Amino acid sequence: MKTWKIDPAHSEVKFKVKHLIVSTVTGKFNKFEAKIESPEDDFENAKVTFSADVASIDTGNEQRDGHLKSADFFDTEKYPEITFISKSFKKVSEGNYKLTGDFTMKGVTKEISLDVEYNGRSRGFDNLEVAGFEITGKVNRFDFGLEWNAMTEAGGIVVGPDVKLEIFAEMKEAVEVSQAA
Repeated sequence: MKTWKIDPAHSEVKFKVKHLIVSTVTGKFNKFEAKIESPEDDFENAKVTFSADVASIDTGNEQRDGHLKSADFFDTEKYPEITFISKSFKKVSEGNYKLTGDFTMKGVTKEISLDVEYNGRSRGFDNLEVAGFEITGKVNRFDFGLEWNAMTEAGGIVVGPDVKLEIFAEMKEAVEVSQAA
């Protein structure tokens, strides 16, 4: 069993949502953690855990970020984290996987599936192994209680229901540190 931890300096956790149906707003979480425990070198059947600090949300607009942190959306006071715990990590084709697990947002847990592109392995400057992944998927925000919305004068919705997820993860081999007795 090999354990890998995300390198936040070389990773991104992003999302995209439609605004006024015609444009896209992109955001990211600046604080997150992830771990992979893999029994296989090719990561098949790996156990994946992930969490994001919702208060670290960043859309490039402080007013919008404040609204997203409020009870209208994420309610960060009550629900400070988004989490994912895998149930399966299955190879679909060479370098492509399907990652399925329990996604929890705003206190609601639902099973989701994500597409994973495995970019391979390399050795870092510290001589530890690194592995790269691009993870994409989509969730309906209404399924997780993020139901705030408004209508324009023309009858269009302000924020779309679908949230596209994009995670660029550089995972670093975790080194066990032994403690002398």
